[in-house]
Amino acid sequence: MDNWIYLSLFASCFLSATILPFASELGLAAAIASGYDPVISVIVATIGNSLGGLTNYYLGKFGKFLWLKKSEAAEKKQNKLKQHVTKYGSLCALLSWVPIIGDPLLVILGFMRVKLLPVAIYMVLGKLIRYMVIALFVYL
Repeated sequence: MDNWIYLSLFASCFLSATILPFASELGLAAAIASGYDPVISVIVATIGNSLGGLTNYYLGKFGKFLWLKKSEAAEKKQNKLKQHVTKYGSLCALLSWVPIIGDPLLVILGFMRVKLLPVAIYMVLGKLIRYMVIALFVYL
């Protein structure tokens, strides 16, 4: 029975990092509040969300700029993200957990062909810290 909870947590965290608007934090909080191991729950959530984030990175890496929406507002947001990526590089992946900007940020990092290993390390670190903070609040 425990495996189903962890599998569900993994799936919700993976999907929340991709195109679907799931709230992975709620799944993690529910698992911990229900008595499931907080350490295992944080690890499962981090792995699932990070693999979803890598999916976004690869969507960007294998995408083409011609596919991007050409509205003025979208272009303005994309240009702002590109400026930050140019300035901070893979460090931007630390913010991949932030709602609304995190997923497009990883796509932009992929588009701009920022090296995968540093992106992955910073992304996992940011997501891990977020889930650890949530786990602490729920567990305490």
